[in-house]
Amino acid sequence: MFYFRLALVSCALVTGAISATAQETQVAFGSANADPSLPVEVTSEKLNVNQEDGSAEFLGNVIVIQGEMRLTAERVLVIYNEDRSGIERMEATEDVILVSPPDAAEGDWAEYTIDSGEIVMKGNVLLLQGPSTISGDQMNANLTTGKATVTGNVKTILQQGAN
Repeated sequence: MFYFRLALVSCALVTGAISATAQETQVAFGSANADPSLPVEVTSEKLNVNQEDGSAEFLGNVIVIQGEMRLTAERVLVIYNEDRSGIERMEATEDVILVSPPDAAEGDWAEYTIDSGEIVMKGNVLLLQGPSTISGDQMNANLTTGKATVTGNVKTILQQGAN
């Protein structure tokens, strides 16, 4: 009976370790190191500027380009730094797609902190790397280092060979 309990506890520990591993995956993201000092180009159907809080809201088919990085969404809120000399961060919502060649990701919401080159995507995140995909609840990507972490309900589909 003792050995049966020991085997049962061992199985539970192994299963727990496997589940924990499936909650986070580290991957490469993009091939080129991004340069956060490059100009940011934004196009949209509509622009609302708020002088009081130092923000700009771009609406409708928004496209953000910085170097090779492309971010598209239906709405992007641009928050300028305190002295309004540059962009602090951007918040994108609705049909967010991020492309940093050769990789692409999509999600419900994203925040891009310009100076650090960090992007956080949340909600139904899907990362496409060639024929392989990784899905999860959140992706934290650093465009300057080319590294990303996908967390929460991570599922990976690795395609093998030519398809």
